Amino acid sequence: MEPPLDSEVLARLRRASTATIQSQLFKRGLRDMFLYGLRPLNPSSASFAGEAFTLRYIPAREDIDTLDVFEDPDHPQRAAVETVPTGQVLVMDCRHDPRAASGGNILMSRLKARGVAAMVTDSSVRDSPAIAEMDFPVFSAGVSATVNLVLHHAVDTQLPVGCAGVAVYPGDVVVGDAEGVVVVPRHLAEDISHAALEQEELEEFILGRIQAGEPLRGNYPPNEQTLTQFSEHRKSRSASPNGTPTSETSTESDGKVHL
Repeated sequence: MEPPLDSEVLARLRRASTATIQSQLFKRGLRDMFLYGLRPLNPSSASFAGEAFTLRYIPAREDIDTLDVFEDPDHPQRAAVETVPTGQVLVMDCRHDPRAASGGNILMSRLKARGVAAMVTDSSVRDSPAIAEMDFPVFSAGVSATVNLVLHHAVDTQLPVGCAGVAVYPGDVVVGDAEGVVVVPRHLAEDISHAALEQEELEEFILGRIQAGEPLRGNYPPNEQTLTQFSEHRKSRSASPNGTPTSETSTESDGKVHL
């Protein structure tokens, strides 16, 4: 078992948008790390970052998946809810089939009470009106009143899974915001956490220029003159008593904005 990630890495990733993180992943050759189609039930409670704790489902079968299976407290779904560590993200692989729910209000409430960072599923959730009012990040491919046993058979935890078509390994970092969810390979998490904040600060500077009426040419992507002005802007903010830079990285920039 790998040691927990530095909390500062997760804090930096929480401050970056999933769009920026996806751009940084693309820069490193990773093109398909966004869990397309998953949306937060409560967009005002969508921001999170945490290590992945995985739960895998296979198709249900009528002679096995009956309601009495939940009388076993060690049923894989219930065991996952009770064992995912505090601060981690429960990621459910339901074969991207949203016709039946993979959990409901009681299970989401238990995850929240245990201090889990979020729940992500490529299936649906039930009791969605109540979950939408929770101060807890829940992302799904849809909503459905249909109980999970109709289509989903929970098998095992902490193995590599595919969620919304993206490979997720236990310990990868999962980051969410109101736009969706992105997966960061664990070995890239620290590097990307710095680079993403650098990009956020540069793009905030560029956005201000565009909103002021300046053209894209020379600004997006920035030329050397714009980068020099950005560097001076950062220095002035650092020197100001109230000007705390949003990035913890150096004042050097690679001069590139990654869409």
